Amino acid sequence: MRLGLAAALTLAAFGAAAKEDPPDYGPTMRFVVVRSSALGCEPNCPEWISAEGTIEAGTPGLFRRLLNTLGGRQLPIVVNSPGGNVDAALQLGRMIRKNKLDIAVGITEFSGCSPGMKNCRGNDAKQQPYSGVAYDSGAMCNSACPLMFAGGIRRVVGEWAYLGVHQITTTFRREQLLYRTTYRMVNGKKKIISTRIVSRKNAGSYKTYEMSKAVEKRLSTYLKEMGVEQGVLDVMKATPASDIRQIEPDDMLEMKLVTSLDSLDLLTEKTMCRRNPVPANCREVPSNAKPAEVANVEAAPLPAAPASAPWPQVQEQEMRFVVVRGNNPLCNPDCPEWISAEGTIAAGTAGKLRQLLDTIGGRRLPMVVNSPGGDVQAALAAGRLIRERGLDVAVARTDFLDCDPGKADCEPTEGLYSGLTIDAGAQCDAACAVMIAGGIRRLVGADAHFLVHSMGMEEKVRAYLDEMAIGSGFFAAMQSAQFAKHRELSQGELRKFGLATGPQSVDALTGATICNSSPKPDNCRVLPAANAEAEAPAKL
Repeated sequence: MRLGLAAALTLAAFGAAAKEDPPDYGPTMRFVVVRSSALGCEPNCPEWISAEGTIEAGTPGLFRRLLNTLGGRQLPIVVNSPGGNVDAALQLGRMIRKNKLDIAVGITEFSGCSPGMKNCRGNDAKQQPYSGVAYDSGAMCNSACPLMFAGGIRRVVGEWAYLGVHQITTTFRREQLLYRTTYRMVNGKKKIISTRIVSRKNAGSYKTYEMSKAVEKRLSTYLKEMGVEQGVLDVMKATPASDIRQIEPDDMLEMKLVTSLDSLDLLTEKTMCRRNPVPANCREVPSNAKPAEVANVEAAPLPAAPASAPWPQVQEQEMRFVVVRGNNPLCNPDCPEWISAEGTIAAGTAGKLRQLLDTIGGRRLPMVVNSPGGDVQAALAAGRLIRERGLDVAVARTDFLDCDPGKADCEPTEGLYSGLTIDAGAQCDAACAVMIAGGIRRLVGADAHFLVHSMGMEEKVRAYLDEMAIGSGFFAAMQSAQFAKHRELSQGELRKFGLATGPQSVDALTGATICNSSPKPDNCRVLPAANAEAEAPAKL
């Protein structure tokens, strides 16, 4: 009997667990249960699973743990992900299909506490769902995420959400293995008795950016299993790994990647629980009771939404105006710009607005307004200035991406702030309604809140609304609400009274793709070269 040592260089090809390799995909995907905090939905509100972050090898395990806490409840998934591990995405898709869950591309905005916060609430509030609203503006499902998405029973991608694909990056890892082989010589020939690995050494790795036949076959089988056309695979193969191809809504419908052209409101809208039959993700909670315990899957504590505010409140600070440029990567280099107007209307508000408008050289930028109201006389002056300059207005918030202008150490980059607009949680209250009336186009999205109450200077306000061609019904609605009791107007009422000029939201003025339309909107602009001087004004 003889012993032999053999060295071998082996290739471990991890095509099945191929992982995209951008500079940084961000945090690992976490799953939490969310209950709608939209005004007026209680006591019977929709709930959903928020899935945000990168798909990693361990993500399916986290998802399985969450499903085990739900007791068989079928909650839709609202996903926002840049992609990640292909094999894990396939596992997630099969789990979603097995549990018969719907899915939509969207972002969950949490009310009060969010999953990343620590020590957000007391121990008595643990194991309760988070509270928030879902919206699709700027949400994405890219790279490996569409494979997870394909598992949904109903699959929806709203007009302002993005679903994109590209080639798979496969990483091959080399290992140098040292074997110990025991063999016996029988009639002059070696008869191997046993072989075992003595040591392993990393011998480097390399990547390929084309889909192998084996991986292509696996993906093709999966898509067929999910009832999705092979056209999705063709688009993946045709798009370089360094790029991303956004699939258009009509193409997604033709490929059967989406089941309809609805938005995620189909699964999370606040009034959906009034339907008959009641959707499976609705749950009634009496006003004097706490929601049933629901676990989440992440390390951070589970916060509860504060009961004091049904939507985020505008800070009690004087209204400030700043020029903002859209920061969605789909718009570069031609992106929309707008004026963000946030805060309380005060005596000097109209003067500050005029000063800002004078610095932008006659450009007609729409105004995105989020305000609790304030000085009526100042609102009249600001509204007339808006009409004089021919500006459009929308009720929404600006989500600043680099820094918030409200902070003392925040300076715009090259003279421009950057951000995205969101109507979820925005408000226009009391005197703000007077200011909004000055807009040429006046838009209030479904998730924004428009509140009115009676106010002084009745004759001046009535004359002003007539001047702005706003129907008398709006003034009557304002005066019908006592000063201390605000009345929220619906989108239908706003259009009926003539205050809202259409059903669109702020995205019609600031969406990432509006600069592709013809004629091009006035608020679109290609930035000059990096060494050119920025035109945007400073904060006022």
